[in-house]
Amino acid sequence: MSGETNLNKLLASMSPHCDNQMYGFATMSQNDFGQLSFTPKCMFVEDEGVTVITTIDALVDENIECMGPFACITLTVHSSLEAVGLTAAFATALGDAGISANVVAAYYHDHIFVDWSDKQAAMSVLERLAFAHQ
Repeated sequence: MSGETNLNKLLASMSPHCDNQMYGFATMSQNDFGQLSFTPKCMFVEDEGVTVITTIDALVDENIECMGPFACITLTVHSSLEAVGLTAAFATALGDAGISANVVAAYYHDHIFVDWSDKQAAMSVLERLAFAHQ
């Protein structure tokens, strides 16, 4: 498996980046998902339906009800899917600051969706956490 597994190295080099897009979370049937005219940033099939994460604009254009807006902060360090403790460390730091975090772990990076109004505060928390481990 590729990617970093050492927690201290991961925290020191996580280099958070916010893309400044507004995202929404929506749910729909598999049939409705198949009719979308856009490619979501992320999707996950659950028993209740398909969860889609994409820009608010794409959801509004399709007249799809959603929760949001959220900011997406990507930890640009290439973390291994076998790494232990990274999610717990940043979730704890964000939680201690009163910031809710919805996390998607992809192959190369972790993506943290935070309330749009919390994006600057979340970036500050994550940058301080990284600095504390350097």
